[in-house]
Amino acid sequence: MAYRVVQWATGNQGVEAIRAVLDRPDLELVGAKVYSEEKEGVDVGVLAGRDPVGVAATGDVEAILALGADCVCYFPRLTSLDEVCRILASGANVVTTAFLFHPRSLPPADLARLEAACAEGGTSVHGTGLNPGNLSGVLPLALSGMSRSIEQVTLQERADWSFYESTHITFDNMRFGRPPEEVTEEASEFLRFNSGIFKEEVALLGEALGAGLDGITTDVELVTAQRDHDIFGIRLAAGTVAGQRWHWRGVREGRTLVEIETLWTVGGEYPAHWPAPLDGWTLTIEGEPSLRAHVLSLMSYQRDLPISEHVRAASIATAMQAVNAIPAVCEAPAGVRTMADLPLIRSGAGFGNAPAGPGR
Repeated sequence: MAYRVVQWATGNQGVEAIRAVLDRPDLELVGAKVYSEEKEGVDVGVLAGRDPVGVAATGDVEAILALGADCVCYFPRLTSLDEVCRILASGANVVTTAFLFHPRSLPPADLARLEAACAEGGTSVHGTGLNPGNLSGVLPLALSGMSRSIEQVTLQERADWSFYESTHITFDNMRFGRPPEEVTEEASEFLRFNSGIFKEEVALLGEALGAGLDGITTDVELVTAQRDHDIFGIRLAAGTVAGQRWHWRGVREGRTLVEIETLWTVGGEYPAHWPAPLDGWTLTIEGEPSLRAHVLSLMSYQRDLPISEHVRAASIATAMQAVNAIPAVCEAPAGVRTMADLPLIRSGAGFGNAPAGPGR
C-alpha cells in the first residue's frame, strides 16, 4: 500500500519533500498546493527539477481537499490553523514543518478546534523538522535515555545567514538589516510567531521529561553591523542589526531546566563576548551522566561541493524529518501527535537512494 500524499507549498523545503515522495514506493504524490500564478498548472515533477509525473500543481484548496489524500505535507511560510483544521476534518493527516510542535501549548479554544478536526476526520497532526524539530526534540529525548537524572537540557544553534540565498526570509522575516527597535517580538508579527514555536519546543521537552515548568521566558540580544555588507545583492548597512542571540528558557522555581539558544549572524560579524563560533547545533544534557553532542548538517563529508549545496542540506533535513514521519502519522490514533508521542522516525529510503561514494 502506498500512502497518497499532497505537498502544500513548494518552496525550498517543499521541492525537497516532493523529490523524496517521488523516490519512495510506499508514497504516492497526488497533488500540490501552490501560491503563485506562475506555478499554477505546472507539473509537480517539473517544479522539483524532475521529469513530468502527470500531477499538476494548483492553488485551489477545494481541489486539493477533494483528492482524498492520506497525508498533507503542510509547509507554507505563513500558517493557518483554520486551513489545517479543514485538512484534518476532510480525512487527511497532516505533517508540518511550520508549526504545531507542541499543540498542547495552544490557547485552549484553538487546541479544542484542532482536536475536534482530528476527531471528525479520524486523523492526526504532527509538527516536526530540524530546529524546532529533531535536534531540539527527538535528539534530546533519545539521549536522555542514557541519563539516570537530568539537571538541565540546552540546545545551541549557531548560523551565519549570509550563505542563505532566500533573502526575503533573512531581511523581511528575520529583519536583519533593520534598526534594533524593529527586531523584537513586539515590533514583528513573524518574530513573535517564530519565538512562539521555539517556546513550544521547550514546553515539549519540559512535558516529556517531567520538568514541571512554571513558565517559559524569552529574551534577545541584538548586535549591529560595524560596516556595510552585500548579501546576495542586498545592502546591510552599518548600524543595523547583524546579529541576534535569542534565548528561550523553561524555568521552575527560578532555575532554568530547558533552554534553546540561537546565535544568528549576517556578514560574519561575531561579537567577542558570544560563545566561540561553531556552525551547527550543540546539545548538552547536564545530569548523571552528562552528555554532549554536536551536529553539523552538510551535503557531504566526502565530496567536494559548492557552499550552496551545503546550505541546501538544512532544507533537506527539515523536509525529510516530516516526509519520513508520514507512515507513522497515518497509522497513529487520531489526535495531536508530538515528537514525544510517535515512535522513532528513521529514513524511509535508507541506503536505497544513496549515491556511489568515493572509490565505488
